[in-house]
Amino acid sequence: MNGLVPIIEPEVLMDGAHGIEVQRWVTEKVQAATMKALSDVNIEWEGMLLKPNMILPGTDSGKTASPEDVAKNTVEGLMRTLPAAVPGITFLSGGQSEEEATRNLNAMNKLYPNAPWKLSFSFGRALQASVLKAWDGKTENVEAAQKLFYALSKAN
Repeated sequence: MNGLVPIIEPEVLMDGAHGIEVQRWVTEKVQAATMKALSDVNIEWEGMLLKPNMILPGTDSGKTASPEDVAKNTVEGLMRTLPAAVPGITFLSGGQSEEEATRNLNAMNKLYPNAPWKLSFSFGRALQASVLKAWDGKTENVEAAQKLFYALSKAN
C-alpha cells in the first residue's frame, strides 16, 4: 500500500528450564495473537515477512533437540498459525551457534520442501559470525571469508 515491507518479529526467547513442548505452545500462542492483531489492521499478507524464533528447548533445561525435532516443531507450529499467503520466513538464530542454526534450517527445508513459505535466515549471527572473524578486516583474508560465506549459504 505504501511501498513498505513490514518485517514482523514475534520472538519468544528460549530462556528457562522448559522443554521444547512448552516453547512450541508459547510460540504458537504468541504467533496466533500476532496474526490476529495484523489481521485487525488489514495487513497485506503477501507484502510482509515474518522473523520468528525456531522452536528449541529452554536454554536452562539441559535438553537438546535434533534438527529434525526443531524442524517439526517449528514448521508445524507455523502451519497452525501463519497464513500461507505470507511469502517468507526469515529466522532469528536466537543464541544458537551458526552450525546449529544452519543444521536446523537445513532440516526444515529438507523435511518440508512444500511449505507454503520460503524459509531462510534473517542473515544475522548464523551466517555472519565466523565469516567476519575469518575476514578480520584484512584484505588478505577476503577470499577465505568469501569461501566460508559461500559454504555456509550453500548449506541452507
